[in-house]
Parts: sequence; C-alpha cells; structure tokens
Amino acid sequence: MSGLHPAEALLLARYFMYTQVYFHQVRRIYDIHLCDFLVEWLPNGKFPTDIYELQNISDNNVLVEVWQAATHKDHELHEMACRLVKRKHYRRLYERNPEDLSINPHIGKVVFDQVKEVFGSENVRRDNYTQKGSTVDFPVLYNNGRIISSFLLSETLQRLPVASLDYIFIRPDLLKEGQVWFEKNIQKMLSMVAKEE
Repeated sequence: MSGLHPAEALLLARYFMYTQVYFHQVRRIYDIHLCDFLVEWLPNGKFPTDIYELQNISDNNVLVEVWQAATHKDHELHEMACRLVKRKHYRRLYERNPEDLSINPHIGKVVFDQVKEVFGSENVRRDNYTQKGSTVDFPVLYNNGRIISSFLLSETLQRLPVASLDYIFIRPDLLKEGQVWFEKNIQKMLSMVAKEE
C-alpha cells in the first residue's frame, strides 16, 4: 500500500496543474482568439482534409500570417491578429465561483447571455469546460496481500475535485464599463433562469 500516497499526490498535482496553468484565464482567451483567427484565415474556416494540403500549413505559416496581419492596418484580420500579438486580448469580466453556483447553477450562461445583450455578441466570449471522465480508481495491493480499490482506501481520491471553469471575457476597452454594469446587475442575474439554446 506504500504507493497509494504518491499516487494521490500525483493526481492532486495534475488537478492543480489544470486549475493554475491549463485553465489560466489568459491562456484560455488566447486559444479562443487563435481559433477565431484560424476560422477567418483558413479556406472555409477549416483545416483541409487532404493530407498533402494539410502538410503545407505549419505553425510557422500561421505565425507569419498572424504577424503580417498585425503589422498591416489594412489587413482584413488586423484586429484579430492584434489581440494575439499586441496583447489586446479580451479580459475576464466574470469567473464563476462556489457562492454564485450555490445560488444559481447556470450563472455562467445567464451572465453570458446578459452581457451579450448589453455589449454585443461580437464583444464577448465565453469559455466553459468541465473535466470529463470517471472516478480515478486503480487496484492497490494491501498489506495482507488483498487487492483493494484505491477509491475505497483513499479519502483523498473520494474527494478529488473535478477540474472545471466558466469564464466570461469582454473586449478590453469595454472592461471598466462592463465591470460597473456587472456590479449593478449581479444580484438580478443570480435570480434569473438560463435561456434555452
């Protein structure tokens, strides 16, 4: 059973890596901006399915196109490229938290819908993700020679949180106005029901 604690530590480290690095707000919005750029730049908004055509599109090709668009004001993708190159990325307006979730489990969707209505859908982005997968469980050789489920032996694994996020981002020049609006309206939004998709 001596391997159980290192396994717990590894799984906790993985959880913290997700919440502090992979799910960091700036990294997430840059992914969104890059996807927006690629949708506009690629033919039909998608990577080609032909393997030979796909091989002609490298990271370098994309980076060169982003830099060219950012440095030429008349380029049709100039604004999108500047978000990536010149740190003009959208800023976090809202991040769900346990208190808000306890009042309204759909608060992220409610906030997103309301912000889009007030500031325009082109000025707002939402990033919502919840880790998928089952409970972490592996066999553990117990001291008496029995093999027992790690989930049954470990209170840590039973309480291991699921990595998730829900960010609402807004165009940087609208952030202060958005923050003022948000503070005035958060209580009302906490009592609202999310619109159906």
